[in-house]
Amino acid sequence: MIKAEGYHVPVLLNESIDGLNICQGGVYVDVTFGGGGHSREILRRLGAQGRLYSFDQDADALQNVPEGDERFTFVQSNFRYLSNWMRYYGEEEVDGVLADLGVSSHHFDDEQRGFSFRFDAPLDMRMNQKASHTAADIVNGYSEERLADVLYLYGELRNARRIAAALVRARQSHPIATTQQLSDAVAPVIGREREKKELAKVFQSLRIEVNHEMEALKEMLQAAVNVLRPGGRLSVITYHSLEDRIVKNFMKTGNAEGRMNQDFFGRIEAPFRLVNNKVLVPTDEEQACNPRSRSAKLRIAEKK
Repeated sequence: MIKAEGYHVPVLLNESIDGLNICQGGVYVDVTFGGGGHSREILRRLGAQGRLYSFDQDADALQNVPEGDERFTFVQSNFRYLSNWMRYYGEEEVDGVLADLGVSSHHFDDEQRGFSFRFDAPLDMRMNQKASHTAADIVNGYSEERLADVLYLYGELRNARRIAAALVRARQSHPIATTQQLSDAVAPVIGREREKKELAKVFQSLRIEVNHEMEALKEMLQAAVNVLRPGGRLSVITYHSLEDRIVKNFMKTGNAEGRMNQDFFGRIEAPFRLVNNKVLVPTDEEQACNPRSRSAKLRIAEKK
């Protein structure tokens, strides 16, 4: 069993929790529990009357739940259902919501989950292992056109059509069932000088599709608007341009597209005001200690 300290190293820990502006008796939600690093820091700052709800759809995260703390509730669910669960627990308003998006170190390091091309493993990539569709289902079942769309939209791969065609050719001789078979199938159309970066984008695009990450993120952000009290804080760490664009747009305009809505007097109708106009990034020291943090960006907003 992988303990919390080896499960995932929290990124921008102090900065993201500082951004919540925690009051000791407040109610907070960590929608991405993982190894529990951010949750434990929130609990450390909460008083005896405070409450913390932490979400994770992956059953593996259960091993990291702090024991014997009555202020803490673990919710094994996708964070897209944030509003439903807060209603279930009778929390009409919360004081802060924290999200550390992307994939935990645990997922990349678990050889059997299929998130990384470093290991030859079943082509799975499900964060919720009870979900019905795996990455293998997508690679072997989607049409060439649909595969190309996934690779282009979620991997931002310029050669998405060539990669999709290579996958379709490869699966005609045998199903693509493992991460190594996937890597071998796309190798002929990926340049050697950019092989690792291109492969990482292929894996990223499939992972996002398997877990419906962009749809879930949009629903969670809208749910955060619904559950946060006026003055409540939303603190979000992103790792790639797709999710960062959605978070940035939502915090500025209240929608994922960045569409500006104005009232009769021309004032922008947005549910949040930005706390940090300039995005926060990890220090050089943190990036050296934790390579995963190198692409991290922290955005903080306060509900109006």
